[in-house]
Amino acid sequence: MGELVGNLLVAQSGGPTAVINASVAGVVQEAGKHGCIEEIYAGLNGILGILNEELIDLNDEKARAIEGLKYTPGPAFGTCRYKINFAKNPELAAKDMDRLFQVFEAHSIRYFFYAGGNDSQDTSNRIHAEAVKRNYEIRVIGVPKTIDNDLPHTDHCPGYGSAIKYCATTVMEIGLDVGGMATDDGSCCIVEVMGRSAGWIAAGAVLAKRNPQDAPHIILMPEIAFNEEAFLAKVKETVALNKFCIVVVGEGLKNAQGEELGADKSRVDSFGHAVLSGAADRLAELVQGKLNTKTRTVKLGYAQRAAAHFASLTDAQEAAQCGEAAVKAAIDGRSGFMVKLVRTSSSPYKVTTGLQDLNDIANVENFIPRDWISEDGFLPNEKFVEYARPLIEGEVRPPTEGGLPKYVILEKSKVEKILSPRS
Repeated sequence: MGELVGNLLVAQSGGPTAVINASVAGVVQEAGKHGCIEEIYAGLNGILGILNEELIDLNDEKARAIEGLKYTPGPAFGTCRYKINFAKNPELAAKDMDRLFQVFEAHSIRYFFYAGGNDSQDTSNRIHAEAVKRNYEIRVIGVPKTIDNDLPHTDHCPGYGSAIKYCATTVMEIGLDVGGMATDDGSCCIVEVMGRSAGWIAAGAVLAKRNPQDAPHIILMPEIAFNEEAFLAKVKETVALNKFCIVVVGEGLKNAQGEELGADKSRVDSFGHAVLSGAADRLAELVQGKLNTKTRTVKLGYAQRAAAHFASLTDAQEAAQCGEAAVKAAIDGRSGFMVKLVRTSSSPYKVTTGLQDLNDIANVENFIPRDWISEDGFLPNEKFVEYARPLIEGEVRPPTEGGLPKYVILEKSKVEKILSPRS
């Protein structure tokens, strides 16, 4: 395939990570090495901003600001959870596609990169398919991103290593705090982490455990159906042994009937998922009510995906590597793929990049293998530890000012609009 001359557009989607901007930095820095890429744009607030023709000119940003994205959390261009949904609203989806390609044509977009998780890769896949259908020459590459670590066909996802580094550290610190105040009455602390369907983040907390008595003592993952009787017996046993018990629970924990313990079915997000925020509270009610054990809860919330002050250097470097690989693939004529991380060795840890057809990625979730979890289902085992430990190695050290991190804020020079406002 011959050289394709035109402009590049990159955007971010879904929940951010501590290293989402490192991937964008990789895209921008690699793009600057190729003369066929004329202008480098970013979409404000993901696909929604592109539909509204809200683009910013990254050529106007200073080189040191782009480099600084590698240690800056939060989506630098803004993100969204908007989905071009042909299944639920085909008429609106068709209008959105028409508008999207009008924007592409108006601004001579020939390279498109979308950093995101499952739904975002579905969007990339649909854009690629639509381009083929319309005979519009554009190269579309998905860039993996999700702390949930549930994208298939990649060894792991950029953002995950930093999330579990933060979560494991926090659980370790909570354990020292609660354990230091243990009394004969005993106590329990339940830490809720993100993870709707897969327990990768919850499982990562096991890295805090260096001795059998260390926190966390119990990890509840959505992959294992919750058994109330077994759980209460385990808490009781742990408190009797240690005088305290630290539990980590993934927000999507389900019972034997497949119902999420923490789901608020009266509220749904933009993708139609029930809002999750209550698994820890539900467990605390059980422990307090049935064991009469003092119980508190901690919800790590946004902190687990925004804690760039203690991000994994391995994670940040791999995120940038994925951005670079996406541009190289597109320059080579590839489209309709997602960059994936391929582990070639665990000891010593080595990883490279590859490509996976977006058809194999979109809307498919990857779960923790059952043989990576202990027989009783309460902790990940050594297979998981061997997998996860290299992902948290090294520290990103952002510059500081006044004792706090000095993160990058972009100029965000807007590209002049050409089209009429979106109807």
